[in-house]
Amino acid sequence: MPTDAEMTPRDEVIDVKNSDDIVAARQAGHQLARDLGFSLTDVTMIATAISEVARNITSYAGSGAIRVAVAERDGRTALVVRAEDEGPGIADIERALEDGYSTGRGLGLGLPGARRLMDRLVIESTPGQGTVVEMWKWIPANA
Repeated sequence: MPTDAEMTPRDEVIDVKNSDDIVAARQAGHQLARDLGFSLTDVTMIATAISEVARNITSYAGSGAIRVAVAERDGRTALVVRAEDEGPGIADIERALEDGYSTGRGLGLGLPGARRLMDRLVIESTPGQGTVVEMWKWIPANA
């Protein structure tokens, strides 16, 4: 997974500790997606995916951060969302990406839903050390 150093100067970091921060992260992604020329449908999908991963931060880790940026991924330019926390981590990433699986009280739709909404989603997690979820959507050719 790329590091923070590979993000471009056009990025914003939102600390996530409560539901107001989830809204702020969603709005930051929404605005960047609009600025980049994404369709209204894609803008909505990006904002929704951000809400899902930000909600996971508040539900499971307590606090963390969401970074929205423009960066190169797989040789193409993308809107990249990077969610990081120092929470309990995810013991079984493959299972966490299955619809309906949840270790909490949720419906188990957060990570699988976010993966469907974006072009790519990658998770790195170590139990007891936290989680990094990075997801991206390719910037439209007409942008």
